Amino acid sequence: MSTELGTFLKACRARRKPDEVGIPAGPGVRRTPGLRREEVAAITGISADYYTRLEQGRERHPSDAVLDALARALLLDATEHQHLHNLARHASGARPPEQPEVESVRPSVLRLLDSLDSPAYVLNRCNDVVAANPTGLALLSGIDQWPASRRNTTRYLFLHPSARTLMVRWAEMAQNTVADLRATFGDNPDDQRLRALVEELTVKSEEFPAMWARHEVQPKSVGVKEFDHPAVGRIALTYEVLAVSGTDQRIIVYQAEPGTPDHDALTLLDHVARGGTRAAPEHRV
Repeated sequence: MSTELGTFLKACRARRKPDEVGIPAGPGVRRTPGLRREEVAAITGISADYYTRLEQGRERHPSDAVLDALARALLLDATEHQHLHNLARHASGARPPEQPEVESVRPSVLRLLDSLDSPAYVLNRCNDVVAANPTGLALLSGIDQWPASRRNTTRYLFLHPSARTLMVRWAEMAQNTVADLRATFGDNPDDQRLRALVEELTVKSEEFPAMWARHEVQPKSVGVKEFDHPAVGRIALTYEVLAVSGTDQRIIVYQAEPGTPDHDALTLLDHVARGGTRAAPEHRV
């Protein structure tokens, strides 16, 4: 039975063309998308049988040298290279040191959220919204219709009816979100909450299974998102992802350049969200 390591290798192999790795295409039509197993094995310097056993999950203890050679052969970037090592570690049965599952949010983090006029919320490893200031909750239009236990940004993106009209370039944002989730999953493949989220989206979303099957890996830390918000209209915001030390949580903060229409819209959203008063950040319990 194939492992996550095996399916990742297969997906990377399918994305590569022979000419990208210096292999002549040769005559005739290739029946295999991307590279053949024996071609990857030859470039890597391992036997075709050994590589086949890796893909099929019958070999679970590749050395670091073999993994590094595979990363070079498949032209993996630094993030994908690390993801490969993470999957191999878990396939071998090794486990990283356990980190406490912290769902409570430190009072200092809640005070930070409250001090911000910009949208901000705290996510855990699974992208559950465990705390948010009013503007952060208002930015994700309609997510407050769900009970706190269901508020998850990935679930929202794929399953909430408001998300597709709220998110400008929804498909691009969805694929980026799945690539980020893949990176997290590669670090924590035994996390039952992550597995449950993936299983739910696989069943309930038409688009998620194909995006998940691409095995693209790219954590998100900074970027720009454009919204078409029912309360303030079109607004483009930069976001920063800030880790909360000692936990698996991170703070996502959205900003706009002062003096721009986007900043004016953000100010209006904050006013609408707080109802003209200073409301405390919502904390999931």
